[in-house]
Amino acid sequence: MRDYPQNIGLAELSDRELIHQFREGSNRNYAFNLIIRKYQERLYWHIRKMVISHDDTDDVLQNTFIKAFEGLDRFREDSSLFTWLYRIATNESLSFLKKKKGNLIQLGQNLKHLEKTLESDAYCSGDEIQMKLQKAIIRLPRKQRLVFNMKYFDEMKYEEISEILKTSVGALKASYHHALKKLEQYLAED
Repeated sequence: MRDYPQNIGLAELSDRELIHQFREGSNRNYAFNLIIRKYQERLYWHIRKMVISHDDTDDVLQNTFIKAFEGLDRFREDSSLFTWLYRIATNESLSFLKKKKGNLIQLGQNLKHLEKTLESDAYCSGDEIQMKLQKAIIRLPRKQRLVFNMKYFDEMKYEEISEILKTSVGALKASYHHALKKLEQYLAED
């Protein structure tokens, strides 16, 4: 068993070491807290781009880490830890949006709600152009928005996105292309 000092840098520990430490059991909570610290910010922004609201993002992020904690013993390491966490965060976000959409009856209401949330969010700052882009992104269909955010903002490769979303690279490229065309159209309208 390897004990890690409290001040060890996250970059010094590989995901494999963190998973091993978690599974060993003696420092299970500490190892998981290191995983949270390592991936929390990236997952937060991934979720935030989908659910928009800071408070909703915090809830979805918490659910993501709860699911990860519960499932880490069964993680087969077929993919990277980050990919596995990203997949959980994506699924939790989509589940949240599906549940919320059921409460907001029509797409028009949902779009107005998302725009209002974006405009009134104290954590969302940006100039007029940034706000215009965010409003255009909100108008994209859910899958196109997800693919666009992962490719454009998170700078992920299509192969990584394919692994997370369980979709072919060709389908992802088509979704990204359609998203770009729609964004151009939306931005030209305003």
